[in-house]
Amino acid sequence: MIRHLVPDVPPQMPRLPADIALQLPQGQRLGSANAPVKLAFSHWSSIARLKAGQIGALAEEYVEGKLQLEGAMRDVMRAVTKLLPGNPVHSDTSWWSALLHRAKSMAAHTHARDAAQIQFHYDVSDAFYALWLDPRRVYSCAYYKDAAMTLAQAQEAKLDHICRKLMLKPGERFLDIGAGWGGLLLWAAEHYGVDATGITLSKNQHAHVQRLIEEKGLGGRVRMELRDYRDMPEDRPFDKVSSVGMFEHVGHANMTAYFKKIMRLLAPGGLVMNHGITAGGLENRQLGAGMGEFIEKYIFPGGELMHVSAVLEHMSRAGLEMVDTENLRPHYARTLWNWSDALEAKLDDARRVLATDGGAERAEKTLRAYRLYLAGSAMSFEQGWISLHQMLAAKPSGDVHDTAMAGAQSSYPFNRNYMYTPVQAHSV
Repeated sequence: MIRHLVPDVPPQMPRLPADIALQLPQGQRLGSANAPVKLAFSHWSSIARLKAGQIGALAEEYVEGKLQLEGAMRDVMRAVTKLLPGNPVHSDTSWWSALLHRAKSMAAHTHARDAAQIQFHYDVSDAFYALWLDPRRVYSCAYYKDAAMTLAQAQEAKLDHICRKLMLKPGERFLDIGAGWGGLLLWAAEHYGVDATGITLSKNQHAHVQRLIEEKGLGGRVRMELRDYRDMPEDRPFDKVSSVGMFEHVGHANMTAYFKKIMRLLAPGGLVMNHGITAGGLENRQLGAGMGEFIEKYIFPGGELMHVSAVLEHMSRAGLEMVDTENLRPHYARTLWNWSDALEAKLDDARRVLATDGGAERAEKTLRAYRLYLAGSAMSFEQGWISLHQMLAAKPSGDVHDTAMAGAQSSYPFNRNYMYTPVQAHSV
């Protein structure tokens, strides 16, 4: 065993995969010199975390500079899958854990905390995100309906896919909750002629979209508001609502209330598209092996996942009728790898723009965290540990006769032909 070959090595060291090499705290090297992934440890405690498969703790040590990592991110993630002790979807599902999770969720999602948590992530640096997102800065799963598509093309395909699913028409009132840098908001206004309102808690995103609205001359029918969804007035209902990459920030404890709010914001017969990340397991709220805790600390504080079946239950409790659900899991894996590859190609630029706001030390920590986050998320979607669903739902009108199909009670035609049949969008 390794212990007999190298002095002072703790007993029961993990058996190393062929593509990983280690440098131990006292300088000893283990594994092939040609291994594509190399880990250099400063503390023996890190070896214990490696043995226990605590990938999240190791990731934290890398971010904090206690562990050095060499290798391409794709090679690193292939190695990670071999170090995990089991499926990270599995977690403690006891009644006590569920109670603690609910209490934490309720405390984490006040107005003030949600605003702070959104700004923590999205206001890191617009210039940083611009380095690896597409030109529209669409920060959600793309739709590669053609395998040859570039990231930018796939993001436009996703925007149009959502607009078509919602059956947007000129003059309709459209609300985009968590509108980001305005990709969907502006696409819907420019290509489908809607009267569009977007809301965000990110000050950077709000300012960016305000500039775009002015530059495009859309001030008469497009607006971006710095507003919490809970504070949206309900006096003028919207015909269509989208929630893209948003409900993951709402929290389990608030999920039914979130969809009830959307229900009240919708006109009778209106449609809502809920597009977001879902858990791979029925019970887990985040990934195991410490990966969920890592994302909570460095990337998405307050983020919570739930299985698609649970999301649909909350929708139903709110009175919404699910009319179509589509799984885009592998599309998000490819999207994240595209983001990861783009960031890896511009690491020096990323260090420079991040250092402008927070200094060199903070910039390096942020960059290390995002390198692991993007590649690790891509791996997790590939493995099926997390997923991505588009859930289209309707607010039943109560009128069983006033639709093209008797009993539909909404604009949804109860077939999918309209989503995929080539049509001419309403460019305005």
